[in-house]
Amino acid sequence: MTEDKTSHPVFADDNPINFSMVLASAVHDMKNSLGMLLHSLDGLRDEHQDTLSGSARFNTLQYEAERLHSDLVQLLGIYRLDEKTLSAHSEEHFVPDFLSQHLSRYRPLLEGHEVNYRIEADDIQGFFDEDLLTGVLNNTINNAIRYTKSQILITASQREQYLVIGVEDDGDGYPEQMRRADTLSFKSLNFDTGSTSLGLFFASSVAHLHQDGSRRGFIKLHNEGKLGGGVFEIWLP
Repeated sequence: MTEDKTSHPVFADDNPINFSMVLASAVHDMKNSLGMLLHSLDGLRDEHQDTLSGSARFNTLQYEAERLHSDLVQLLGIYRLDEKTLSAHSEEHFVPDFLSQHLSRYRPLLEGHEVNYRIEADDIQGFFDEDLLTGVLNNTINNAIRYTKSQILITASQREQYLVIGVEDDGDGYPEQMRRADTLSFKSLNFDTGSTSLGLFFASSVAHLHQDGSRRGFIKLHNEGKLGGGVFEIWLP
């Protein structure tokens, strides 16, 4: 019997692995699993309100799970940006209701960290992609929880024909180099440091996807808010 020395590759040369798609699929699965974990954590908190609400370990667990879930949402969004399949599908929303409903999911976590919070929103309608803006606010509120001392403020108003939604805290504020980074590109991200500004890149990209004629959305970072700390603003036309 003659030995067949012909090489048989597992994958044919004309069907290479799309590693970006594999990673995106894995990230999507992890995001869904984390979503189920967060739902279970919410249930545990409700069932054991007296003991878990004041548990530093439990609050840290929920915060880190929320932050990781937000990061995975951003990664999927950036993958879709690169594939040119991410777009804004704007619908009309009553802004105070949208913010109140969004913040309600964070109330147990905020109360567990003993963070005071409030919303100051004008009675205005806004046109935006709810899912995309939710992803931006998730990351921004998570960062505010991380850096605040004791207070978070969510604001909404209409300025210069833009809907402006802000997240403020009473922490140490944004450093100067971040305040100059209102417009970000992927090349500006620094993966050699502990902070890549990936969340800001995602927020800037989401804002830019919102367009009205020649006007596009953008973000602003400053320290001139009511609480004395950092202020993140997303401006949507």
